[in-house]
Amino acid sequence: MSSRRRFYARPLLATAASIALLTGVASTAPAVTPAASPAAAPDDTYYKDALGRTGAALKSSLHTIISEQTALSYSQVWDALKATDEDPADPSNVILLYTGRSQSKSDNGGDTGDWNREHVWAKSHGDFGTATGPGTDIHHLRPEDVQVNSIRGNKDFDNGGGTVPGAPGNYTDGDSFEPRDAVKGDVARMILYMAVRYEGEDSFADLEPNDSVSNGSAPNIGRISVLKQWNQEDPPDSFEQNRNQVIFDRYQHNRNPFIDHPEWVEAIW
Repeated sequence: MSSRRRFYARPLLATAASIALLTGVASTAPAVTPAASPAAAPDDTYYKDALGRTGAALKSSLHTIISEQTALSYSQVWDALKATDEDPADPSNVILLYTGRSQSKSDNGGDTGDWNREHVWAKSHGDFGTATGPGTDIHHLRPEDVQVNSIRGNKDFDNGGGTVPGAPGNYTDGDSFEPRDAVKGDVARMILYMAVRYEGEDSFADLEPNDSVSNGSAPNIGRISVLKQWNQEDPPDSFEQNRNQVIFDRYQHNRNPFIDHPEWVEAIW
């Protein structure tokens, strides 16, 4: 594993109006919607039993809350991802997680150039496969280019490595994968959702993050220290928050609490 450590600053967001004011030319680029306030989280209802808790007590309370969900089949995941990851600038497309590419919803499949269903918590880490439950939980399943998905494989997450072909801004080496800056926090919050949701019940493994790489088939993914860093550096944006809401409203009817309350990552880990 490379020892390289990369730190970055989040870019300033320019609106169409500000671009026009500076240049005198109207911008044709879609405006970027800033992230909603954490106050929008349903604290008085959905999270009321978790408020005021920390550590193991908070993790246990959140587990109880988010375990109330509707489970999808693996085939149902295709249509769900076409809604959860829809390109806000082109509703006929989805946004791919690692490449950031906008691609036709109909280009899903297993051929080169297609997008398929990336398990962010690699399904071999705990051997849950594509079974209904962790294998079909769309809080951690995302559209991704077939070849880039294959390159990521079942690697743990860490900083460092060489550039991923076809996915600038992503890096990989023999034992880890580093996603592009814009989705580092997304990846961290998906991994930590899985660690809270799946606690060794219903015949599935107890999924837990650790600070290692090369975890193999153990029900662990690392590195937790890096995931915590990514959670802080890349807070939830409007795309991630909308995705959480669509999953809650239309599909699983549960939420990723770390999108609503990213500060709970530090409160637990």
